[in-house]
Amino acid sequence: WTLTGHMNYPRYGHTASLLANGHVLVTGGYGSTGYLNSAELYDPSTGLWTVTGNMSYTRYVHTASLFANGHVLVAGGYGSTSYLNSAELYDPSTGVWTVTGNMNDARYFHTASMLANGQVLVAGGYDNGIYLNSAELYNPSTGVWTVTGDMNYTRYRHTASVLTNGQVLVAGGSYVGNIFLNSTELYDPSTGIWTLTGYLNYARVLHTSSLLTNGMVVVGGGRHIAGVDTNTVELYNPSAGIWTDTISMGYNRSLFIASVLTNGNVLAVGGFLAGNSSELFKL
Repeated sequence: WTLTGHMNYPRYGHTASLLANGHVLVTGGYGSTGYLNSAELYDPSTGLWTVTGNMSYTRYVHTASLFANGHVLVAGGYGSTSYLNSAELYDPSTGVWTVTGNMNDARYFHTASMLANGQVLVAGGYDNGIYLNSAELYNPSTGVWTVTGDMNYTRYRHTASVLTNGQVLVAGGSYVGNIFLNSTELYDPSTGIWTLTGYLNYARVLHTSSLLTNGMVVVGGGRHIAGVDTNTVELYNPSAGIWTDTISMGYNRSLFIASVLTNGNVLAVGGFLAGNSSELFKL
C-alpha cells in the first residue's frame, strides 16, 4: 500500500463512485464539522483530490449509482436533522448537482442496484423508527420514482447483488427490534415480485456481498449478534438457491469494503475491528 493525497474533508459513511474518466467521486458522509454535503474528485494520474460542486443536501449512509451516461444518482441517507427521501444527480461534465424526483419513502442504510434496463432499484432501509420492506424504481428518463413490490421482510444494513440473470439478491440485515436476519430473497425486474430463496447459515448485518465471475455470490463478515463481528464467509449458488460455508477470513470484519478484482479474486479491506488489514479471497 502507498499513501496518496488526502481528501479535503475527513469523512465516513460516504459513497465512492468510479467515473468513466477514471476519476473517483466521493460524496457526503460525516466529518469533523458534522454531516456533509461536500463532494470531491480523486485523479489517479496525480494522486490529488479536487473539490467539486456541493450536493443540495447533507447526506450520511446514502447510496450512489452510476448511469451509462456518466451521471451519478445519490439517494436518501440521513441529513443534519432528518432521514431523507430526496435524490440528486451529478453531471461530471459540469460538476453540478441537480435535484431530481423524491423517493416515496425516506430511508438510510438501504441498498441501490443498477438494473439491466437502466433503472435503479432501492430496497429497505430505516426511517425514524420504522424498518422498511418497501422498494422503488428510479427511471432516469423521467426522474420519477415508482413503487414496486415489497420485500417479504423489513430489513436495513443488508446487502444487494445484481445476478447475471438480472435478478437482485438481498441478504441479511436487521429486522424490527434489531433482530438480525438470515433470510435472503430475489427480486425479478420482469414481474416486480420478491421471492424467498435459501437462508444464510448465519444471520448477519454490516457485511459485504460480491458477485463472482462464476456467477456465484460471496457474502462475508459483518455481525451475527449485536456488537460481535465475525469472519465467516459463505457462497450463494443461484442455480440451486443454496448457501454453502467456505473458508473464513483471517480477521473479524464489519463495515468493511470488498472489491472484485480483474482476476476474479475478492479484496477485503479494513473494517470495525480489522484496522488497516486486508486479505484476498481466491476462487
